[in-house]
Amino acid sequence: MNNRPIPPKRLLKCAVFVLVLLVCLTVRIGFLQFVQGSELKAAATRSQTTNRVISPKRGSIYDATGKVLATSAQVDTVTINPKLIKTDNKEKVAKVFSDIFALDYEETLQKVNSEKEVETIIRKVEKEQIDSLKSWMSENNASSGINIDEDSKRYYPYGSLASNLIGFCDTDNQGLEGLELYWDSVLTGTPGKITGSQDAVSEFIPDENETYIAAENGSDITLSIDANIQTIVEKYLKQACIENDCGNGGTAIIMRPSTGDILAMATYPDYDLNNPRSAPSSFDVTTWNAMSSTDQLNELYQVWRNKAVSNTYEPGSTFKIITASVGIEENLVSTDTSGDFICNGYEMVSGTKINCWKNVTTHGSQTLRQALMNSCNPALMQLGQRIGAETLYKYYEAFGLFSKTGIATAGEVNSNFWDLDDVGPVELATMSFGQRFTITPLQLITAVSSIANDGILMQPRIVTKVTNTDNNTVTNIEPTKVRQVLSTDTCDKIIDMLESVVTDGTGRYGQVAGYSVAGKTGTSEPNPAHPEDGYVASFIGISPVENPEVVVLVTLYNPQGESNQGGQIAGPVVSQILSEVLPYLGVASDDLSQSDASDSLTTTVLQDVRNKTVAEAKKILEDAGFTCNFSGTDTSQIVTDQVPKPGTSLLEDATVQLYTATNNARVSQTVPDLKGMSYARAKNALAAKNLNIHVSGSGTVLSQDPMAGTAVEEGTVINVTLQKEIQDAH
Repeated sequence: MNNRPIPPKRLLKCAVFVLVLLVCLTVRIGFLQFVQGSELKAAATRSQTTNRVISPKRGSIYDATGKVLATSAQVDTVTINPKLIKTDNKEKVAKVFSDIFALDYEETLQKVNSEKEVETIIRKVEKEQIDSLKSWMSENNASSGINIDEDSKRYYPYGSLASNLIGFCDTDNQGLEGLELYWDSVLTGTPGKITGSQDAVSEFIPDENETYIAAENGSDITLSIDANIQTIVEKYLKQACIENDCGNGGTAIIMRPSTGDILAMATYPDYDLNNPRSAPSSFDVTTWNAMSSTDQLNELYQVWRNKAVSNTYEPGSTFKIITASVGIEENLVSTDTSGDFICNGYEMVSGTKINCWKNVTTHGSQTLRQALMNSCNPALMQLGQRIGAETLYKYYEAFGLFSKTGIATAGEVNSNFWDLDDVGPVELATMSFGQRFTITPLQLITAVSSIANDGILMQPRIVTKVTNTDNNTVTNIEPTKVRQVLSTDTCDKIIDMLESVVTDGTGRYGQVAGYSVAGKTGTSEPNPAHPEDGYVASFIGISPVENPEVVVLVTLYNPQGESNQGGQIAGPVVSQILSEVLPYLGVASDDLSQSDASDSLTTTVLQDVRNKTVAEAKKILEDAGFTCNFSGTDTSQIVTDQVPKPGTSLLEDATVQLYTATNNARVSQTVPDLKGMSYARAKNALAAKNLNIHVSGSGTVLSQDPMAGTAVEEGTVINVTLQKEIQDAH
């Protein structure tokens, strides 16, 4: 063993080295402490501090009766910090994600191996799947790098109901269309957050300095829309668009004239709010999948549009209401002056021949009432010439036709009129009967509703109140009176003439048994500049005539069926809507003068024969005058169901289907096309398919519900409306 002492020089060198090292460390510590201390402290705080966002709950949308039309449910979003997931655990994590959430494994593994700070695995996951993930994380002690954050998902319980009005949200719960977009700031609320400390593996460290800022949830909004009325309107609008092959769909609006409340606003085609980006019903899957993403998006934009506020059209003869009201208000015409107007089938205006819609014959000498009843173009052109463009424009502005209505939803556009200086004799003539300018359906029904409201123009109201969900305070949105447009006397005269249009004129298909209706037909021809737009058929109805409760406008775009006349194809739709909506609103019948085929037909209320033996049920029903159908032979079985349901009023010989636990096979029948048939023929056609009939009115079949081609169970009651045939329903 070598015990030689260390040379003094070496010891000195070592001592010097250690001293220098200590000095350097001291200097470095001092530099870090005093020079970079505050910066490093802030960096440490930042690395140990985490801010977790608390998403607010988006407010719900309710209809006027309290039904939920749009709401948000609590869900979760899963994200990862790839760098915090252990390398030997990444394939296992990717496999778990792909299994639980039904994701592509390779794509998920790519995210897990990403160099990014954060990757989103899946958004808006239901509780059951999150529970499965949490269970796996706990069992495998694998929480590092996996984040589960509270989120919310938008649901629309009624699917496509009022879809073009309500609109929808994107994946971040931001409104994209309709009311969801317009009221986004009210519905969204304000996010909250939790500020705390975390360790190197992202686990929370208990800290008395942790702060919690609660989220402010979004407010709820309540609409003037009634879901029941909306359902009725959408049913008949869809039926009309399909039956008349309307190439550009249709719209329907119901307004309460006294308040401006919109009770229903429908557009066809509609879409599923819960799956707004799915292929529209007008496309088959193969055609849709073959389209480029850009073309698909363009088609979706068209389907999402609320045409009642976002599209303009030439209103045609429905606009004659406006021209006539100006003439009456200005004392330039009276309702029943004999020979006031002459129709020779056309009008020559500055060398231009402008035909009446019925140019194969003439209307001859007419009063204003007769001109409206006949929907005569020359008469209205003559009236427009008396009034003059300057005066017409003054009233157009008063009716609100030069500006947006201000309805509280997204996408409203304005009308398109000539500049006053550009209105010559031809423009004045065509404008007088509603062509060569465009307005929105909402602008027209708002203007006509002012006539039904004693001349007072109301702003359309779609939202009636806003409710703060955190403190339950309610802000009511009161009806807004815009201005007095016409005198009450003028309005009374106009509505009286419009009632004649429905009782004896081109609007007779708009009649409703038991109720008085005033209305006007409209058929606008294609604009030569846009022939692809085709005809527009429309009908606007006011009911009841005394103290109007509702105004209804139905507009059908580019109908390709047998008729394109508003009186023939839009009038019946208004009649169908009013026949259900008026009783639903509790409006008392005010007109019992119409002949109704059902008055002479005896009906019996169907008894409840469930829980009786088949033999007992058959005897009860046959004694009541009904025909029973039962597919089995054992009549001792207990009846479990019957079609139609108990309480239905049925005609004699109606068919009742009986079902038992062992004989429950349902037979489907296709509803035949009954239009144009007499009552007897329609009844026989339905009886041949074991279907029943409920009839109202007299004459031949004008409309039916369900529509032809619908599959229904045997025993189903088909509602049929009869009306005397009208040849000149313009």
